[in-house]
Amino acid sequence: MSPGPADARTGVAPPGLTHRARRIIRLNYGFQLLFNLLWWMPVFYAYQKEAGLSDSQIFGIQSIYYVAFCLFEIPTGLIADRIGTRNCLRAGAVVMTAANLAPVLSASYTGFLVHFLAIALGRSLTSGAASAYLYDGLRAEKCGEHYLKAEGTARALGLAAKVVCWPLVGPLMAVAHAAPYVLSAASAAGSLACAVALPRLVPGAAGPGGGRTGGAFLRDAGAALRCVASSPWLALLMVQGVAVFTLSRICQVNLFQPILLHHGIGDASSGGVLAAMTVAEAVGSARPQWLSRRLPPVAWVSLLSLALAGTLAAMTLGGPWAVIALLCLFAAATGFAYPVQRKLVNDAVPVDAPRATLLSIESIVDRAVCALAAVAVGAYVSAGHLDRLLWHSALATVVLMGAVQLALRGVAATGKRPVPEADRVAGDADRLTGGGRRR
Repeated sequence: MSPGPADARTGVAPPGLTHRARRIIRLNYGFQLLFNLLWWMPVFYAYQKEAGLSDSQIFGIQSIYYVAFCLFEIPTGLIADRIGTRNCLRAGAVVMTAANLAPVLSASYTGFLVHFLAIALGRSLTSGAASAYLYDGLRAEKCGEHYLKAEGTARALGLAAKVVCWPLVGPLMAVAHAAPYVLSAASAAGSLACAVALPRLVPGAAGPGGGRTGGAFLRDAGAALRCVASSPWLALLMVQGVAVFTLSRICQVNLFQPILLHHGIGDASSGGVLAAMTVAEAVGSARPQWLSRRLPPVAWVSLLSLALAGTLAAMTLGGPWAVIALLCLFAAATGFAYPVQRKLVNDAVPVDAPRATLLSIESIVDRAVCALAAVAVGAYVSAGHLDRLLWHSALATVVLMGAVQLALRGVAATGKRPVPEADRVAGDADRLTGGGRRR
């Protein structure tokens, strides 16, 4: 076996992959690709409209979905520890397969509500379990150095599959109207086959966190909440990230089709537009180093959030081709912002804090805000005020980013950042907030 690339810190090439490690990686590729291949994503809004649902019903379901995801996200980590990550992946794949068949069996409000509730449950069951299984499986094979590459390649393959498949959705619907949901169910069933084929982890591979008790889980949750309360810097970074997550999620999922239909772009083109946006986001996510180092990461997240807001407002002024270009710019800005913001939050987490629980809290906050935003989106769209919604979203983002930057400067000035990672990675307080002298 040929050695892998040299480790960036030691300059030593990691050991080659064992046969079992290769099997784990390949099956993980298959699981991640098929589980997340939702063929219906580009057309679900139009599909529900054709089924007779109103805008308020469609966006109401989305709001319930975000709330359900928040609630399901709380216990699923504990469930994975109790039943094992491999079994959790299998359970998630079963739920996702059934979820994608619900609209085929009942194209009604109830059917779509059950569909999205089951999607929330299936995704929450696998959101952390997939990465945990891959990490623990490679570590057990003494191949842990290959984890980052394996995780990144799995995401890249999933994005590539969407780019290839989503443009086909329009023509396939012309042949069989329910094709997007049937194909999504078939893909989820394929992910179940991959999960069933995953090898059993050796005893002890899950590390010290495996099999922890409910009491330990509650202690981690309490410690995470105390950490957020005692670290205004960390709390503000989480609030800053809410803008990126909410704008990107609401635009790329909830408002994607209404925006296209508002500008006369039909269902047949929606898959191609979403594929182009996926390519733009993938490029941004893979190349955050293209951002200039003259600005600190905190400033970049705020600027990228303002760029997202600006593209939303600009969509009210352009024609169809301009809107498509702006949607791609929006996706690229999202791609740049996500890894930068995630690294900022990770750097701000104290060494002895429950990192995974803190990140779950951030995810819960993000989705809770999305739930509220989805209700507002439904009200605006139902009233025919899409352009007004885009302008109001942009203005709200400007106000939020201004307030966050002022608060960050205040925290930095008082020195209330007891986190060594933030100091080491981002430098002194002035540079972090965009102030101070630059050489």
